[in-house]
Order: sequence, then C-alpha cells, then structure tokens
Amino acid sequence: MTTTAPPRAGHERGTPTYRRLGAAMWCAGLATFVLVYCVQALLPTLAAEFAVSSSAASLALSATTGTLALAIVPLSAVAESWGRTRVMTAALAASAVLGVLAPLAPTFGALVTVRALQGVALAALPALAMAHVTREVAPRWLGGAVGLLIAGNTIGGLSGRLVAGAVADVAGWRVALAVIGGLSLLCTVAFRLLLPPALAPAPARVRLRELGGPLRAQLADPGLRCLFGIAFLLMGAFVTVYNYLGFRLLAPPFTLPAALLGLVFLGYLAGTWASTGAGRLGDRWGRRRVLWAAVLVAVAGAWATLPDSLPVVLAGLIVVTVGFFAAHSVASSWVGRRASMLPAGSPAVASSLYLFAYYLGSSVGGALGGIAYDLGGWPAVVAYVTALFAGALGLALTLRRVTALT
Repeated sequence: MTTTAPPRAGHERGTPTYRRLGAAMWCAGLATFVLVYCVQALLPTLAAEFAVSSSAASLALSATTGTLALAIVPLSAVAESWGRTRVMTAALAASAVLGVLAPLAPTFGALVTVRALQGVALAALPALAMAHVTREVAPRWLGGAVGLLIAGNTIGGLSGRLVAGAVADVAGWRVALAVIGGLSLLCTVAFRLLLPPALAPAPARVRLRELGGPLRAQLADPGLRCLFGIAFLLMGAFVTVYNYLGFRLLAPPFTLPAALLGLVFLGYLAGTWASTGAGRLGDRWGRRRVLWAAVLVAVAGAWATLPDSLPVVLAGLIVVTVGFFAAHSVASSWVGRRASMLPAGSPAVASSLYLFAYYLGSSVGGALGGIAYDLGGWPAVVAYVTALFAGALGLALTLRRVTALT
C-alpha cells in the first residue's frame, strides 16, 4: 500500500513533507536575512543622514550580528528543549515586531540599539533551523536540504537589500525599514503554516550551567574547530565586500546613482544557485574538494573587483558570492553531520557554535574591513579580504589531516 508518510529515519526527498519542510525553512532563512542585512544597502544613506563615517555606519549591521553571535550559543542550547517549532516561530515574530519599530528610532544610537535587540531575538533561530533540518531529513539528502535553507538566506539577503534600497530611494530609509518589517511578519506566518510536525522528539531540558560539557565536547574535536574558524573567516571577508562596495561605487570614477546601487545586490542570486548546487556536489564528490575549490573561487572574485571597470567589478562580485555561498553550504552541512557522529556530539550545539563564529565574523570582520576602507580605500579592502580567504583555505586544507573527518 502506498503511503506518503516519511520513514522515521527522516523525510525523503520528493515526499510532500520534505517539500513542506524545505519551503518552511526557506521562509525562515528569508525572514532572518531580510531583517539582518536590509541595512547593508542603506549604509551610505545612514552615513549621510546621521553624519557618521562609513565604518561607524556599519554598526547598524554589526550591532545585529554581534549580539546574535553572543546570544546564539546559550539560547540555542537551552531553547531546543523548549520545542524547535515553538522557539523558531517566537524568534521570527519578535524580530519582525522589532523590525516594524526600527523606523521610529529618533537617533542613530537608538537605531543601533533596536538592531542589537533584533540580534538577540533572532539568536535562537539559525542554529535551531540547521539542527531541525539535520534531525528531520534523511541523512543522504542532508546536503541538498541544508543548501535549500541557505538558498532562503541568500534570497532574504538579496530581497532585504533590493527592497530597502528601492523603497529608500523613493520614500526614505524609515519607510524602507517599515516595509522590511512587514515582509518579515508575512514570512513568519508562512513558516508556521508550512512546517510539518516534527519527527524527532525534543531533547532533554538543558540548563545553562550544564552547557559547559556539550560545548567542550564539540570544541575538543579538531575537525569542528577548523569548520568554526572557516565560518569566521569566510563571513568576515564576504560581509566586508558587500558593506563597502556601495561606498566605492557611489564615488568617482563610478559615481553610480543611488537609485541603481541596490541592483548591485542582484549578485546574491548567484549565491542561491551556488548554495544548493554545492551541497549536492559535496554529497556526491566529497566535501573537502568542493570546499577548497569554493574558497579559491572567492579569492579570484575578490581580485577581479580591483579594476575601475563597472562590468568587471560586478562580475567579480558575482564570483565572490558564488565561492562564499558554496563554501558556506558545504561547511555548515558538514558541521551537523560531523557532530552527530561524535560520542558526545550535539548537532544543535555544534550548529550554534558554527553560527557564533559565522556572525562574529560578520560583526568583527565587517568592522575591521571598514577601518581598512577608511585607511586605504578599495585596494586595502581587497588585501584584507584576501588574507581572510587565505586563512579559510589554510583551515580547509588542514581538514585533510584530521582523522576520520567524514
């Protein structure tokens, strides 16, 4: 007799519940990245509006990713035992409400404060989403499923930047942030309606004082440490490119109109393709090979942005985006798989540590990238980004020497 119910081992690709799970996770990724990165397209506007430097303006983004990074490990570990579905829904709803309040900020300091609170509200979501996919999807389809989650991230990043930039050009940055808040509320509703009932039971309740043991168990594994370092370096480089390229394109010799600046973020579409494709290639050809190749692609793209030619710069941006999201997709799916194989492994804790490193890289790496841009312009940014990518490549190469890293 034919049945559509997935096996207890996890949702199989092609089943209705697999498609619903994928769509729900896509909505979660979309909402998260719409909220987090919508201000990236507005950084030049905020710098002019509040009379601050480019590196200071980037605090509107770094405040969110910084508090997210600080809160993600304790919140993710404790919140998973409260029920992944319940906590993910609450995190999306709270961050969306804060997104609606952000346009009311009277000063730049107030805006940064609201953005920091959004980071705390969102902190439990990314790691829980990765852990939920790891526990709910059949292992042989995990790479593709995580790739779909990250594809939602890329579309969210693109949508936030494009929508915020386009609306701000017509009605100002406050209206732009209000529209983003409304969009995130719609994504929250869609996420809750689409998400199928969980197959895996919630783990035993965890107290904060009990978190030290699971953290040490994940950090003791050399392979996971390498993957955490890769996340930090990759994201620091990537967010730097997108944070400050807008400032460069507004200035001579490009002098790009502000109305067209948001279109630069269409390069994120390449990340959507790369994240899903890289996850499947990693499942088929080996994660090490795909990870190394992806980092090298990102390095090549960074150097391609150096010439004062708009078509070449945009092509380089697309190449950086492809390389980054391909590497991130492989590394993030590898973390959950690796943690589940360890004797004291916890995919949720490992995913939260990975995302701690990821968002810390966005906050710290992006801020340092602003200093590089203020001091030496775009050539200094490319040199800085290249150094971060080189560090990530070095860690990726050391994975080969880690025993039994599968």
